Amino acid sequence: MRWNSQDKRIISKKIVHTPLVNDDTFARVQDIFQARTRKSPGHGVKRTRNPYLLRGAIVCAACERKMQGHWAHEQAYYRCRFPDQFALANRIHHPRNVYLRESWVITPLDDWLAKVFLPHRLDDTIDLMATVAAPGQEPAAVVAARKVIADCDTKLATHRAALEAGADPAVVTQWITETQARRARAEAELRASSKGGEGLMSRDEIARLVRSIQDLAAVVRQAEPEDKAEIYRQLGVRLTYDSGKHKVLAEMRPDQHSHEARGLSVRVRGGT
Repeated sequence: MRWNSQDKRIISKKIVHTPLVNDDTFARVQDIFQARTRKSPGHGVKRTRNPYLLRGAIVCAACERKMQGHWAHEQAYYRCRFPDQFALANRIHHPRNVYLRESWVITPLDDWLAKVFLPHRLDDTIDLMATVAAPGQEPAAVVAARKVIADCDTKLATHRAALEAGADPAVVTQWITETQARRARAEAELRASSKGGEGLMSRDEIARLVRSIQDLAAVVRQAEPEDKAEIYRQLGVRLTYDSGKHKVLAEMRPDQHSHEARGLSVRVRGGT
């Protein structure tokens, strides 16, 4: 539903009605309109005024969904808003709103990255990653996806039984739809994980990758916000926030073919 560019417009060579203006006048007016066009993102593209260093990298432990950025009191937060009906249908205890302040995480995260990439610990880091990617071991993502599929199958059977027992059809139908959607996502993850497991990296490949990003971890403390966010992205930083324990599990996944990670669990909201 977008206008064709000028070179793709279809113009009739045969005049079928009297022109309102001649071609030269039309061209000059189009040039004026083009000069006045505001330079802004297109429909559906939103610019944020505030930087989020961990955009798309924080996951809520309760529902396993990505937490969205939220700016409040001149601070960057990440929140997870979970519908009551969805939590009830999936038998998940989830607060209505889960908030995590970004500043609580950045310092221990940078400390951890600096320690992982210290010269005398670099070989240990490579060994850990190579152990994760060792052939003959089923990736954790595959195991997790199969567990979700089995859980969804159990819930679907329960939902159908509730429907047959006379429960509200509208509510149960919504539960079934949400569970089927969750099962479909798990099946997609299972296919992607199984396919990705065919090309696991060797230890030498992992060593070259880790040594190439060693310098990034060394400068992450002094980096500007935009650069720091890019460093986190290239390092494959992933955080899982457990609001019940007030803890964040930090993982690093620079190898996109590896479906497991090694990380560090740290306390937030007043902890060290």
